[in-house]
Amino acid sequence: MTGDDYGRIAYLVLLLLVLGGYFVVASRDRMGKTLQQAAIWGLIFVGVVAVAGLWSDIRDTVAPRQSYVGEAGRIVEVPRAPDGHYYLTLGINDAAVDFVIDTGASDMVLTRRDAERAGIDPDELAYLGRAQTANGVVPIAQVMLDRVTLGPLSDANVTASVNGGEMGMSLLGMSYLQRFGRIEIAENRLVLER
Repeated sequence: MTGDDYGRIAYLVLLLLVLGGYFVVASRDRMGKTLQQAAIWGLIFVGVVAVAGLWSDIRDTVAPRQSYVGEAGRIVEVPRAPDGHYYLTLGINDAAVDFVIDTGASDMVLTRRDAERAGIDPDELAYLGRAQTANGVVPIAQVMLDRVTLGPLSDANVTASVNGGEMGMSLLGMSYLQRFGRIEIAENRLVLER
């Protein structure tokens, strides 16, 4: 923590003491009732903080992002996210990378950050290609990924692109999805089968 963080904490503690002191003085004849209400509000606050801090774990437990079923995990089921998209986590050169599935994209496209995590230096790439996106034309660089894994499924020497522009999340396009014999969307889930 920095000095500014300590200053903010000290300010909040001082503010809390002033407010607490005011309530004690203002309600000294009803102290028992005031302490009871303060305890209830304190527990509500702690509960909200706990739920907010654990929300991603709770969400993944209640609605897992992806599951592998069938013989040797050759069927991947992906539930539709609350935002209406489908998300997968792939191993790219042993780095876990989150993708949004985009059947309108022709290629697997990595963000610069995800490319770095997978051991690719985006600054060393030649951005010779161009891609038309919703945000306009962006430069792209072709790369060869040593290994791409999806649960028990593994592929070697997979071509992909690295986006030279800004992109919020890596895209999983048809160049990878066509490796599956069946792609089906039914009952709010995406099913991929090899």
